[in-house]
Amino acid sequence: MQYGLPSKQTVNAVGGRLQARSVRVGCRLWSLSDGRTVQTTVTDVAVTKVREVVEVVTDHLAFVVAPDQMLSTPDGWVHARDARGNVVAWTHARKLNRRRLTITPGYDLGYLIGATCSDGTVGRNYVSLVVNDRRFAERFAECLVGATGLSARLEPVTRPSGYLRRDVPGFRVRVVSSYLADLLRQYVGGDAHHMRQGFPRVVLRDRKTFDGFLDGYSDGDGCPVRGGRVLVSANVAFLAELARIIGARFTPRLDGTASHLVVADSWPSRGTFRAETHPVQLRESGWAQVHDVRPRTTKDKPYTLYSYRLDPLPGFLINGHLARQPW
Repeated sequence: MQYGLPSKQTVNAVGGRLQARSVRVGCRLWSLSDGRTVQTTVTDVAVTKVREVVEVVTDHLAFVVAPDQMLSTPDGWVHARDARGNVVAWTHARKLNRRRLTITPGYDLGYLIGATCSDGTVGRNYVSLVVNDRRFAERFAECLVGATGLSARLEPVTRPSGYLRRDVPGFRVRVVSSYLADLLRQYVGGDAHHMRQGFPRVVLRDRKTFDGFLDGYSDGDGCPVRGGRVLVSANVAFLAELARIIGARFTPRLDGTASHLVVADSWPSRGTFRAETHPVQLRESGWAQVHDVRPRTTKDKPYTLYSYRLDPLPGFLINGHLARQPW
């Protein structure tokens, strides 16, 4: 069996892409383990010549490997020549060199999620909160720092007021981090739009995190009332899920306007809260569909293949797709 990559096929090395022929012993390559991107080191490089390779075409791009090269699928490792119709493990290659955050569970994380779900904005590579209340903005910034380790500060801004019909002073907290933006989208089911976001069940890991979530959401889209607080949202499914968790009655508005959920201070006495285990770190891998596998043969100059032995993990990424050394 022949394994490896043609000389000009690129692999994802730490620091940037490298052509297969440029990989040396000691190079660090990106790999995947338990859904997260990790690094592994090249301990040996083997070179061989063949007259046939295959081009693997996926959802994202095409890459060229030896027919026997192993690719990762949900059912285990398969040869590239047999990969058509399968899905293979994949991650965004352009995001490999970004800063990864260590998320600290607890009240700060819950508050960050709650405030973002109510009043925050999750962009492609940033998270921001723009509000009139300085105390709210300061608390959001403090919890963001405590939960993620990122630096955050308040910026004075002006924002239009539809009610007053003029610009009013406000405060903005904005951090640029595609990792945090992707993580918050993961928490709410993939879409962070306030009308489409799902309930972030990661806040159910313990009472401290959930209490932080309630405080953060209430500071954004809530108001205090005697004996509790009222949360307001037009996202009925979101409020309905929250109502089940706290054991509250909830009657949604059916005319498309915002619904109200009363969160009584005594809700813990109902005994409806159940802690759940959910990952707080970002899952960085997914699956890419293999649409075609196209043989390439040569009668003249043979292909030069490069294969690698790695440690501690045998897998490495080819344009974001997970492959591995021979068994």
